Amino acid sequence: MKLTGKNKRTEETASYGVIGLGRFGSALALSLAEAGKEVIVVDSCESKVKELRQYTENAYVADELSMEVLEEIGIQNCDTVIVGIGEKIDTCILTTLHVVNLGVPRVIAKAISRDQGAVLEKIGAEVIYPERDMALRLAKRLLTGSILDNISLNNDVEIAELRLPDIYVGRSVLEMDLRRKAGLNIIALQHSGKTEIEVDPEYVFREDDILVVIGKKENIRKFEKDKDE
Repeated sequence: MKLTGKNKRTEETASYGVIGLGRFGSALALSLAEAGKEVIVVDSCESKVKELRQYTENAYVADELSMEVLEEIGIQNCDTVIVGIGEKIDTCILTTLHVVNLGVPRVIAKAISRDQGAVLEKIGAEVIYPERDMALRLAKRLLTGSILDNISLNNDVEIAELRLPDIYVGRSVLEMDLRRKAGLNIIALQHSGKTEIEVDPEYVFREDDILVVIGKKENIRKFEKDKDE
C-alpha cells in the first residue's frame, strides 16, 4: 500500500472529501477550496494530486482505496464525501461502500449507468449522473433565461448550465479563459443535442452552445450580469 500526502490527517475535521480527480472531481475540489471550504482530495495519480496541493494541504496519492487507507487519510471526518470515479465501476462501488461504512453522514457517488446507480443507492449513497442529468434537463426544460438549470452543492458552489453569450461565438475556449476571467470551470459542453465532457482548449464556440460550469454562485451570477450589460 502506498499513501503519500502533504500533511498526515488525524483528528482535524474536514467538511468535504473528493475521491477521484478526473475533470469532474478536480473542478469540484477546486471550487470548494476556493469557496473557503476544507477539502480532502484523493487520487492514484500523483500529478493530479500535485495540481491541487496549492489549494488544500490535505491532498493524498493512494494506489489503493481500502477502508484502512481511507481511514488513515481521515475520510471519516468529512461531513460530505463525493466519489467521482464512476468510470471504474467496481472501484467506485467498493470505495463508496467503504466510505459509507466509515460513517460519513453524506456520501455522493458519480455513476455512468442506471445499474451502477442502483447498486450505489442500495449501499446508501446519493447518486449523480453529471453529464446525463444535464443533457436530460436541457431537453426537458425550454427556458428563456441564460441559466438553464443548476445543481447546488452547498451554500457557495453550484453546477450550472449557461447559454453561451453571443460575444463568445467564434472564440476558442482558451481565448475565453473563463477560469481566470470569471472564476468558473467548464466541465462539459453541449451542442446539437450532444454532450462533450472532454473540452478541447482549441474548440471554437458556435452559436447555441451550452456551457456546463462549476463555480461559486456569486461568480455565476456576476458572469450573467456582465454578459447582459
